[in-house]
Amino acid sequence: MSGTIFIPRELDEIESRVGASPDTVKRLVGLGFEVVVETGAGTLSRIPDADYAAVGAVIGKAGDASKADVVLKVRRPSEAEVKGYKPGAAVLATMDPYGNEAGVAAMAKAGVTAFAMEFMPRITRAQVMDVLSSQANLAGYQAVIDGASEYDRALPMMMTAAGTVPAAKVFIMGVGVAGLQAIATARRMGAIVTATDVRPAVKEQVASLGAKFLAVEDEEFKAAETAGGYAKEMSKEYQAKQAALTAEHIAKQDIVITTALIPGRPAPKLVSAAMVASMKPGSVLVDLAVERGGNVEGAQAGKVVTTANGVKIVGHLNVPGRVAASASLLYAKNLFAFLETMVDKTAKQIVINRDDELVKATMLTDGGKIVHPNFANAAAAAAVDKPKPVVAGQNRGDDPATDSAAPAKAEPKKPAEAKADKPAAKKPAAKKSVEKKPVEKAAAQKSSKQGDA
Repeated sequence: MSGTIFIPRELDEIESRVGASPDTVKRLVGLGFEVVVETGAGTLSRIPDADYAAVGAVIGKAGDASKADVVLKVRRPSEAEVKGYKPGAAVLATMDPYGNEAGVAAMAKAGVTAFAMEFMPRITRAQVMDVLSSQANLAGYQAVIDGASEYDRALPMMMTAAGTVPAAKVFIMGVGVAGLQAIATARRMGAIVTATDVRPAVKEQVASLGAKFLAVEDEEFKAAETAGGYAKEMSKEYQAKQAALTAEHIAKQDIVITTALIPGRPAPKLVSAAMVASMKPGSVLVDLAVERGGNVEGAQAGKVVTTANGVKIVGHLNVPGRVAASASLLYAKNLFAFLETMVDKTAKQIVINRDDELVKATMLTDGGKIVHPNFANAAAAAAVDKPKPVVAGQNRGDDPATDSAAPAKAEPKKPAEAKADKPAAKKPAAKKSVEKKPVEKAAAQKSSKQGDA
């Protein structure tokens, strides 16, 4: 028995990527599946229908989704699209569920088993499935290209008989996957690069790429990282010192690239209007977090804004999609690698192991219900949706601190319950035991907060 896999053409007007490449289609066909690619699905990624057909795909139409056992997409299907899917079909895509509860509910109502690829856990076996990293890598590269284009000057130093062209100064704010690639790209293009982040560990990474690290390196900074490698929220005092250092530095830069973004969270404001006003005419800021409000004050989604003092603020949407031909190849491999873990190669069909840690982490809807713990009911969704402090460089959505925040809030109720039971405890030993529990809970809670902040 074999199944059918459908690759649709993306309907979002800003989306140029596609969920499969000729290479992944060839592999899926080799596993025994029938692969149907909607006409024109790969056109914007420079993959003509003929390339898919040459490796065994059937070129079909949008309505073919109704018979598919699996749908591989880039973005969450619209309510109209999902109505045409077969109940029980597996849908793999970047779902962007935060703030889009209606879209998630529509998938549950349609009976599909939906997987949010951006929730893929950060573990060794899932590295090849990590869509956030593969796409952020290209976003960091493209940010430098966009910045250089708007800067309209040469980036490397050039010494000629007619004079010397000075090297451009590029400042990267946030040294996650996108930030590291931006540093590497700007250095390859000959710019003088500096970068900042609140995590001490990235200082060596920045230096290894030939850039200079900028931070207030006091005692708080040295402890500003969790055991899992995530950035901690810094004190107000530290933030003020870092802001002052950053403001002074930005005024001297030619190109600034900001990368602080966590899926489902408002982007932190890293560059104020005053900082923008301090920059030289012709300088450029590229905001990679503009889809979530932006790191730069004055940034507008989908636009390049020129300020009164001649500074350009670049707010392109879907930056990985600006290099779709490359982004689609990587994204398609991410999807294939995850889907392959669900394939019974003997029966040549999809068998979802709901006990698998990857499935548990990414499954949004199943059997007509919303099953992901963060969205299973309105109360949980509201708790998760409440904005958490975010900092430059923490640009992933799987921060372990996110999940620990909700239980901590429920702890204060327990001392009250113990107090209510206190009159019934007549023996001293029982009274001591009851009184000790709140203290132990508070200590444990304090330890947990220190580890996850």
